Amino acid sequence: MNTSDRQQAGQQLPAEQRRTVERLVSAWLAETERHDAGAAREARAGWERGALTPRAAEDLATWVTARVTDTGFNEDEGPRVDAPVRITPADKDTVHGWLRDQGHDV
Repeated sequence: MNTSDRQQAGQQLPAEQRRTVERLVSAWLAETERHDAGAAREARAGWERGALTPRAAEDLATWVTARVTDTGFNEDEGPRVDAPVRITPADKDTVHGWLRDQGHDV
């Protein structure tokens, strides 16, 4: 994402939320590159021009939902999710909100 795109995204999101979106999109792109290079190229191109394709937006929404790692459970109560990036339910909501602001159905 270039400076102009970041500024446009920043107009819609407070700085903390913008950082959350950038952090999670970066993690999603890295994971996607390991599993589907073509989809990753397409998604990265969309991210860099500030407009994800509907397919990429759907993939990102599904990815962030599936990878919520901070569930509020302790080790005795529930799932322990080991992941390279910490994702809270609020982080997921932030990404979903950003996608909706970009015109995507989430």
